[in-house]
Amino acid sequence: MPVTSEQAHWFQQSFLQMADNIAVAIRGKDDVIALALTCLLSEGHLLVEDNPGTGKTVLAKAIANTVQGTHSRIQFTPDLLPSDLTGVNIYDQRSQKFEFHKGPVFATIVLADEVNRASPKTQAALLEVMEEGTVTVDGVKHEVGKPFMVVATQNPIEQAGTYRLPEAQLDRFLMKVSVGYPDHEVAVELLAQAANRDRAAAVTPAISAQAVTQMAQFANETFVDPAILSYISHLATASRSHPHVRLGISMRGSLSFVRAAKTWAVAHGREYVTPDDIKQLALPIMGHRLILSAEAQFAGATVEDVVDSLLADIPAPQLRGI
Repeated sequence: MPVTSEQAHWFQQSFLQMADNIAVAIRGKDDVIALALTCLLSEGHLLVEDNPGTGKTVLAKAIANTVQGTHSRIQFTPDLLPSDLTGVNIYDQRSQKFEFHKGPVFATIVLADEVNRASPKTQAALLEVMEEGTVTVDGVKHEVGKPFMVVATQNPIEQAGTYRLPEAQLDRFLMKVSVGYPDHEVAVELLAQAANRDRAAAVTPAISAQAVTQMAQFANETFVDPAILSYISHLATASRSHPHVRLGISMRGSLSFVRAAKTWAVAHGREYVTPDDIKQLALPIMGHRLILSAEAQFAGATVEDVVDSLLADIPAPQLRGI
């Protein structure tokens, strides 16, 4: 059943309330906050890549504190084992049975801090539960529940001793964003609050986990015109044949595009997706999925250049009444 105007209005107001709540900790980054919430309400996962000290962890903790559910933080290190994430069966001598002890991945919001420092085996365990929403231990599946979101952070520097996420695993993240440094006015404001060492602690729950699930259902029912679907398909196809691209957008990436566009549209109070929604989400969704050729990188080409080229070359549909 298509989302109604009343439901879209409620969604927009709830979205703005959550964004304002997170902005208590992350100042001057409304665009990043909107993308992160879009990722949450699209039932996707977020990769935050930026330089040290730019607020990656603060953003993740603020999102976790905003949702009235459980949240956990996992500091990824080279010695972290898959069972440290997922949990393990432990033998109980009194009952003479194995009991499953849940790991920190069983939470509403999971912060995977510096995910590229863990071994590929541990990374694979996290990415498996991201994709399937279940953990299998000794042949038994355990549901992590809904809502469920992984916010993973990684630094683009200090690559010595790290394990770079493979392209196929990057594709499992709905979006990749960068927080970036604050502007001068916000920087002065933060410096004046230097005594506050944990700004995310000031963020209190603003919405229940059940309401988040309801919002995700409304977002899924947002109308998408077939011309918009064709536009997304053309962008994905063009990305695979672009002269600077070695690996283009997968079908999973195209599906992610549709889900995120629905959420972005209803977050702006609309019951339908427009071509501008696609353009605004193109870089966060396509950026980490496009793998440039060595020749293109040597020539100085960037992912941003390729995305701009694709948007310029593929004509957006003209929808009647929009």
